[in-house]
Amino acid sequence: MPTVSVGRDRLFQAIGQTYTQEEFEALCFEFGIELDDVTTEKAIIRKEKHLEDEAEEGDEEVIYKIEVAANRYDLLCLEGIARALRIFTGREGIPVFKISNIPPQSMLKMHVKPETSLIRPFVVCAVLRGVTFDEAKYNSFIDLQDKLHHNICRRRTLVAIGTHDLDALEGPFSYEALPPTEINFVPLKQAKSFRADELLEFYKSDMKLKKFLPIIENSPVYPVIYDSNRKVLSLPPIINGAHSAITLNTKNVFIECTATDLTKAKIVLNTVVTMFSEYCERKFEVEPVEVIYSDGKASIYPDLSVTKMEVPLSDITGPIGISLEESEVIPLLNKMQLQAEKSVSADANHIISVSVPPTRSDILHARDVMEDVAIAYGYNNIPKSKPKCMTNGGRQPLNRFSDKIRAEVARAGYLEVLTWILCSHEENFSMLKREDDGKKAVIIANPRSSEFEVVRTSLMSCLLKTLKHNIDHPRPIKIFEVGDVVTLDATHDVGAANNRRLAALYCNVTSGFEEILGLVERIMKIVRAPHVPVGDSFMRPSEEPEFFPNRQCSIIFKGKEIGNFGIVHPEVLKKFGIPDPCSFVEIDIQALL
Repeated sequence: MPTVSVGRDRLFQAIGQTYTQEEFEALCFEFGIELDDVTTEKAIIRKEKHLEDEAEEGDEEVIYKIEVAANRYDLLCLEGIARALRIFTGREGIPVFKISNIPPQSMLKMHVKPETSLIRPFVVCAVLRGVTFDEAKYNSFIDLQDKLHHNICRRRTLVAIGTHDLDALEGPFSYEALPPTEINFVPLKQAKSFRADELLEFYKSDMKLKKFLPIIENSPVYPVIYDSNRKVLSLPPIINGAHSAITLNTKNVFIECTATDLTKAKIVLNTVVTMFSEYCERKFEVEPVEVIYSDGKASIYPDLSVTKMEVPLSDITGPIGISLEESEVIPLLNKMQLQAEKSVSADANHIISVSVPPTRSDILHARDVMEDVAIAYGYNNIPKSKPKCMTNGGRQPLNRFSDKIRAEVARAGYLEVLTWILCSHEENFSMLKREDDGKKAVIIANPRSSEFEVVRTSLMSCLLKTLKHNIDHPRPIKIFEVGDVVTLDATHDVGAANNRRLAALYCNVTSGFEEILGLVERIMKIVRAPHVPVGDSFMRPSEEPEFFPNRQCSIIFKGKEIGNFGIVHPEVLKKFGIPDPCSFVEIDIQALL
């Protein structure tokens, strides 16, 4: 959850009312955000520099750290929080954002060259005219960009924001992609000109910027934005040019967002302009820019249009568990910046027409509207009730069965572990001697790290990792897990399916194959009807690469293979750093139901 640091006194001034800390915490709770910490600027600096605490000075500015929802990009700055709370408390109406009515020939233009498709194909732009900055507003403007870069922009990989002093530039602009040796400019906060490849080498020692270099450094071309005089505005996603740097005296701000994801670029641009257009000479008015592509297609940005949604009243009040009329729901939606009015469908159903402003990109479905009504109504005011599934007796059969399996394996002396459902591609395949055919594993598009690249298709690597980190424990080590794996499945609407598995691992100075075999026999015995003998008909020789040859079997149930067990292959154990022999079993327990 993002945390936004704002000056208490400036926030209260922007809201239009002063609160005690307890009152403000209560207001935050009502609105669905949280006052996470109260500190001072000097205390923050001391903490960052790992200095000892000093006596607090009475005149230090108090800083509120406010935790907001990750999808509420409009709350990532003081302006957004203050505006939302003013509307929530009824001090202000919902603002109407406008696009300046200027003739097409007077509109600024951004020409996109075809080579940009090789690196960052999209760009969206806008202009804020007649902006009045002071130091606090300027810092908030820069901080919002940083927050967006770390949130929706995914550390600038999806979107990179550039803001410039328009009066230092001359349109039209061009967005190009050139070899790094052909790009020369003076970057922000530097005095000399750098060639682009030299600049990236220079920034490898910069603690803030070096983490963004891998986004483009291996590309044969770098993205760059020029004005009509070939002055460089920015080298996205790394750095802006010094020529158009914004200062406190800047009056007209040119905003460009280059991206690999056009939808997110539009959201980012809308967030920036809607938050800071309140400081424009014409409040809440934004000047558009025409983006022209090499194929002749053109688009005008930003798109500040309002999205209309028709939501049945029952879809709002039903899931919450309250009984409200349209006349009661509409004011609650207005408090949350959603303009609402009563509507009647052809079949006379009660429908609420909801207008979603450009600031609320998080509203995608009727359930999002319902959530806002629940917040405005007050979670503490919702009557408590038991879920219907509990009054009808029961949890899901699979969960009840999983608990019975857990209890049975625990009685056999195994200790339960809980591991991550995400793992690295190497752990899921090559370390288990398995091949990735591209038809089984769900791959994470933007993994946080190499340790979380795929959704596991087996529990084996997770138990082996657990064993590796506990290798010093006394032998034997007996652990198990009952958990889900995920595999690609075109028959499901999401393209993938969860599957509940049981996995158990036995590690000792000997292989312990008989231990695992005994566990398998016990499980198969308890899931069969009492009059059906167990026998050995549920076992069949197998040839899985992760097990030792001729020391493994498949588990058959009702004619279908539901699992495998055997002695883990020495090469697999070596890759996981495990010195002792192990036996392992994995069973699809959903198939046993």
